[in-house]
Amino acid sequence: MDEQIMLNKLLEMKNFQQSKKMYSYKDRVNSLKKLYNNIKEMMPEIVEALQKDLCKSEIESYMTEIGFTLNEISFMCKKCKKYSKTRKVLTPLAQFHAKSYEIPCPYGCVLVLSPWNYPFMLSIVPIVDAVAAGNSVLLKPSEISPNTSTVLAKLIEKTFEKGHVVVVEGGKEESTFLLEQDFDYIFYTGSTRVGKIVMQKASENFTPVTLELGGKCPCVVDETADLKLSARRIVFGKFLNCGQTCVAPDYVFCHKDIKDELVKEIERQIVIQYGVTPLTNKDYPKLINEKQFNTMKSFINEDNLLFGGRYYENTLKIEPTLIKSTFEDESMQDEIFGPILPIVTFEDLDEAIKNINSYPKPLALYIFSSSKQNQEKVLKYCDFGGGCINDTIIHIASNYLGFGGLKQSGMGAYHGKVGFDTFTHYKSIVDKKRWIDLPIRYQPYNKLKYKLIKFFMK
Repeated sequence: MDEQIMLNKLLEMKNFQQSKKMYSYKDRVNSLKKLYNNIKEMMPEIVEALQKDLCKSEIESYMTEIGFTLNEISFMCKKCKKYSKTRKVLTPLAQFHAKSYEIPCPYGCVLVLSPWNYPFMLSIVPIVDAVAAGNSVLLKPSEISPNTSTVLAKLIEKTFEKGHVVVVEGGKEESTFLLEQDFDYIFYTGSTRVGKIVMQKASENFTPVTLELGGKCPCVVDETADLKLSARRIVFGKFLNCGQTCVAPDYVFCHKDIKDELVKEIERQIVIQYGVTPLTNKDYPKLINEKQFNTMKSFINEDNLLFGGRYYENTLKIEPTLIKSTFEDESMQDEIFGPILPIVTFEDLDEAIKNINSYPKPLALYIFSSSKQNQEKVLKYCDFGGGCINDTIIHIASNYLGFGGLKQSGMGAYHGKVGFDTFTHYKSIVDKKRWIDLPIRYQPYNKLKYKLIKFFMK
């Protein structure tokens, strides 16, 4: 895309913000309702695009992308009035007589850089939160999922006023150019490597950022766990979207005494959920491109293979695969982001916690256990963004929980009220009354004033 066209889009956004068209929560809700209706209307096109890019089935597309997005829109439409109100807060006695409050205000022009693995949901949900808060948004979707990017551009053009929400398609050059511009907020979802670049560029303009990254999300299974249920939920969370999920269990860290039985149950669940030959299952997604496919293949060899391992190169599909691993193996050095599940064992839970904490802080952690003591120990002593007890990935689907990482797995969070707050600056105001003006703060100072100041401020 021509640089001048991108600058024109940014100018349109700034003009739209200056017009204060989204000052009223009613206007924001009307925009979101229109988005909701257009998504429903365009659902066949969205499903087709996701099928072309990632071979997602209609059911998985709705569950993990479309339905998820519609739910966030519905939530914001219900809550936007409440969230947009000025909030009264207490006033300290030292400020008598006054009232204090916070005014929620949009940041202004927001840049959203979205990824390819959930290209629809991870593009639209940040937009929903930003629009609910009153911002204008420029979306740069991933060029690696081009069919979905095209549909996103069509949807947004059909839905929003000129300058309210705009799309810039393209690749690395467009992203680089946009990061050089002076946005009021940047929201990025993707790799840690690119997240560093985004943060560096944002710092040049003192632009606040939210970074949704990833990491090696551990799945701890102790000797008290319900292995059948654990296996069922691990298989669901790991192999959804062919493992290309930032909060998917990256590896299973299980007690050595239950390893063989757990592996057997996971194998059984793979067959139940994906069939004896997952590669021919039309509902089983593919890897996004040849590079990702070859990376996944490199983790599999005859010495570490426990289950699976077959693949179709022409369709970029690798079946759900279990491998035995140690912390020194190649598969345990970086986030896998595919249908390969390493199985690592521990003897003592304290040892497991120590090993987990030796890695960069993950975006998610899962603990399968019937022991409250073990659950609490893992949650207390491991650092991670969010997670589940006796399940996987479902914490991201709650409008009442913020979703985000920390340090290497990201900063900031969104979804629901947390998402509204992410894209909102709260102006702190003290309204001081004129009928009284206590003299103690004014010079000249004396011992009595000092005594009164110490009384009020302690």
